[in-house]
Amino acid sequence: MAEKTIMSSGLGHLFMTVFVFNFANYMVVPAITDVSMAALCPGEDECSLAIYLTGVQQAITGMGSLVMMPLIGNLSDHYGRKVMLTVPMLLSTLPLVILAYSRERNFFYAYYGLKTLTSMICEGGVLCLANAYLADNVALSRRASAFGILSGISSCSFVFGNLSTRFLPSAASVFQVSAAVAMVSVVYMRIFLPESSMEAAVIAASSKEESVNDCLLEKGCTNNRRPSRTTPSLHDSIALLRSSWTFSQAAIVAFFSSLGELGLYSALLYYLKAEFHWNKDQFADLLIINGVAGIISQMVLMPLLARVINEEKILSIGLIFNCIHICLYSVAWSSWVVYVAAMFQILAVFAGPSLRSIVSKQVGPTEQGKAQGCITGLCSFASIISPLIFSPLTALFLSDNAPFVFPGFSLVCAAFAVMIAFIQSLMIRAPPPSVPDSKLDDSVSVEV
Repeated sequence: MAEKTIMSSGLGHLFMTVFVFNFANYMVVPAITDVSMAALCPGEDECSLAIYLTGVQQAITGMGSLVMMPLIGNLSDHYGRKVMLTVPMLLSTLPLVILAYSRERNFFYAYYGLKTLTSMICEGGVLCLANAYLADNVALSRRASAFGILSGISSCSFVFGNLSTRFLPSAASVFQVSAAVAMVSVVYMRIFLPESSMEAAVIAASSKEESVNDCLLEKGCTNNRRPSRTTPSLHDSIALLRSSWTFSQAAIVAFFSSLGELGLYSALLYYLKAEFHWNKDQFADLLIINGVAGIISQMVLMPLLARVINEEKILSIGLIFNCIHICLYSVAWSSWVVYVAAMFQILAVFAGPSLRSIVSKQVGPTEQGKAQGCITGLCSFASIISPLIFSPLTALFLSDNAPFVFPGFSLVCAAFAVMIAFIQSLMIRAPPPSVPDSKLDDSVSVEV
C-alpha cells in the first residue's frame, strides 16, 4: 500500500511538472511567428527569410537531438530520471529571458542563436525522460492509458498556454510570463518530484554485475564481459533497433509520422499568415481547438479504447486521421475549414502515446530510457530532413514565383509522409512483451 501511495504521488508530481513546463513553452507558440516576422520583415505577411531561418533552426536542433536524446535516455537509466530532467528544463528557460527583455532585431538574433543551441539538448528531452519515468512505474497492461494521460496533460498545458497568450496584451508580456513560469517548473520539479522507482532495473543490473564477478573469479572462465558503458554508441542504437522486428517497425513509423508532423508545424502558421492574414490571437484560437481536442482524446477516449483495442490498431487510427486533417488544412478555402480540420485532432493524437507504449514493451526495465531516447532521436533525425524538404516548398508556393497556384502544396507532401507511416503501422504485429510484468501488478491505477 505504501509503495502504491508513493507511486501515485510520484506520477502526480510528474504530471504537474510536465504541465507547468509545457505551459511555459507553449505560451510562445502563437506569438513567435509575429515576433519573427516583425523583427525580420516588418509590415509584411509573407517572409521567406523567417521560413528559412525556422527550417535551419529545426535542422540544427534535430542534429543535436539525434545525438543527445539516446545519450540522455541512457544516462537516466544509470543516474536517475530526476537528475537528467534538470538539464533540459533549466536550459530551456534561457532563450525565453532574452525575448522577455526585448523583441528588437538584435535581441531576436540572440534568441535565435541561443534557442538553437539549447534546443539541441532540450528538444524532446523532457518528453523522453517523462515517458521513461512513466514506464518505470506503471504496469505493462496500463501503459497505453498512462502514456495517453501524459500526452493529455501536455494537451492541457497546450490549451491553457495558448489561452493565456490569447488574453495577454502584448508579445512582451507573453515572453515575460513564459520565462517566469519556466523557472517555477524547474523549482517545482527539484522540490517535489521523487526519483523514479527503478528497483527492477537495479536488481537486474546487480544480478548481471554479480554474474560477471562470479565469472571473473572462476579460473576457467573465458567469456569475460566488459563493464557496461553509460555512453551509447551508434552501434548500441543499431543493436537496439535490430533487437526486435516490432521495434524496427515502430522506429519507421516514428520517423515518417514525425517527418509529416514537423512539415505541418513548420509550414502551417506561415501558410495561414499569408493566406488569411492571421495574427497571434487567431493562431491561439486554432491551437486551443487543437489542444481541447487532444485533451478529450487522450484523457477520455484513449483510456477507454485501450481496454478493448490493442495499441497497434490505435496507432493506425491515429495516423489515418492525422493524414486527413493535414490534407484539409492544405485545401482550406476559408477560415472555417481550418477550424473544422483542427477538430480531427481528436483522433489524430492517438498515434504518439500508442507508439511509445509499443516501444516500451519491447525492452527490459534497464533499457526504458535508452529505448525512449532512441525513438526520440529518430524523431530528431526527421527534424533534420523535414526543413530540407518543407521549408523550400513552403517559401516557394507562398511566393509569387510558384510553378502553379497551390499555397498548401507543402502540407499535402506532409500528409503523404504520414500516409507512409500509416501503411507501415498496418504491418506491425507486436509479439509478447520482452519481460514479464512482475514489477507492478495491474491493481496499480494511474491517477492524475
